[in-house]
Amino acid sequence: MRTPHKTLIALAGAVALACPMAAIPAHAGKAPVAHDVRFATFNASLNRGAEGDLVKDLSTRTNAQAAAVAEIIQRTDADVILVNEFDFVEGGKAVDLFRSNYLEVGQNGAAPVDYPYAYVAPVNTGVPSGHDLNNDGKLGTADDAWGFGFFPGQYGMVVYSKFPIDTKKVRTFQDFRWADMPGAMLPDDPSTPEPADWYSAEELASFPLSSKSHWDVPIRIGKKDVHFLVSHPTPPVFDGAEDRNGRRNHDEIRFWADYISGKKQSRYIYDDQGRRGGLRPGARFVIAGDQNADPLDGDSLDGAINQLLDHPRVNTSVTPSSEGGVEASEQQGLANATHKAPARFDTADFGDAIGSSGNMRADYVLPSRNLPIRDAGIFWPVQAAPLSRLTGVYPFPSSDHRLVWVDVKLTHRR
Repeated sequence: MRTPHKTLIALAGAVALACPMAAIPAHAGKAPVAHDVRFATFNASLNRGAEGDLVKDLSTRTNAQAAAVAEIIQRTDADVILVNEFDFVEGGKAVDLFRSNYLEVGQNGAAPVDYPYAYVAPVNTGVPSGHDLNNDGKLGTADDAWGFGFFPGQYGMVVYSKFPIDTKKVRTFQDFRWADMPGAMLPDDPSTPEPADWYSAEELASFPLSSKSHWDVPIRIGKKDVHFLVSHPTPPVFDGAEDRNGRRNHDEIRFWADYISGKKQSRYIYDDQGRRGGLRPGARFVIAGDQNADPLDGDSLDGAINQLLDHPRVNTSVTPSSEGGVEASEQQGLANATHKAPARFDTADFGDAIGSSGNMRADYVLPSRNLPIRDAGIFWPVQAAPLSRLTGVYPFPSSDHRLVWVDVKLTHRR
């Protein structure tokens, strides 16, 4: 008998179950053992250009890109995974279709993977703001949404898990206002003498920090929770001298740094249900997502990602790497030849055209220091390897990002 699916949908500040039946994990009733648990993140580019197209593509089992993405997930076999750039569909239909038509169907000899639990919620991308946020004199463009997008939910995200999700403790921060962050790096209009005035007071009264959302999704492993802290900050490009996207990217990353820093630094934070503060001291967590920031290269603000990499509560003892990233950097050259960061740590292939920023480390899985790292990697095979057909070269068969995984030591039941 198959384990029933349990997809969680955040609706109007409450958490509702798409399936009322209690899911029974296969490991229930067994003695606890020390075992590695694999956490992963993958910007899978499962976004589409029009509302409804993702459901249409996932309603069959013949979409080549979805099959390639599913095979990558199957071959890395993470226990808990964040998928970025997965369009939000009310009711979780796209989440269930991808699971039943692709993840649970073996792709090219790969074993199917079963995720009995999933979490999905609305995001800010494509949600109309009613304001001219890019100050171009036009209203209603994708750049005027609270997060860049052509329709509500474009570029969303979803968490799939083999372990139960502690539904009563899920926290979302979709509506947290950027201006409510102390010392927020609000952008400045360089044509005026006033500081931090790119956005009007009326705009800032509603402007959310999150370009998509920030979620604290507690994963129940054994008798304790691991807080899966997931997000997808805006790219620090596609703006002007005001650097509104670079500044927002910096503060979206800072949000998690403050959230895990203790009561004093996180007390300003409030979630969508009005609960205040961040993680308690000693809580176990894994921060995951496409952070759109490289430690040394690219257009993000200096030190943006180091807010996490240098954080005293974050375990960076092992950095995920790949041989494919090194090969791609060498073969593509261009901006890659001037990069300071080691190419083996790259997670995104942006280096195929003149004027490109080159390949970057953009995607991260960062456990807390009380979660020892056993192993880590990036799914980026060299071109001579059979599985390179899943990553390929531009135009990519799956995504321009690569799946990143980290194994941590946890005690749970199996």
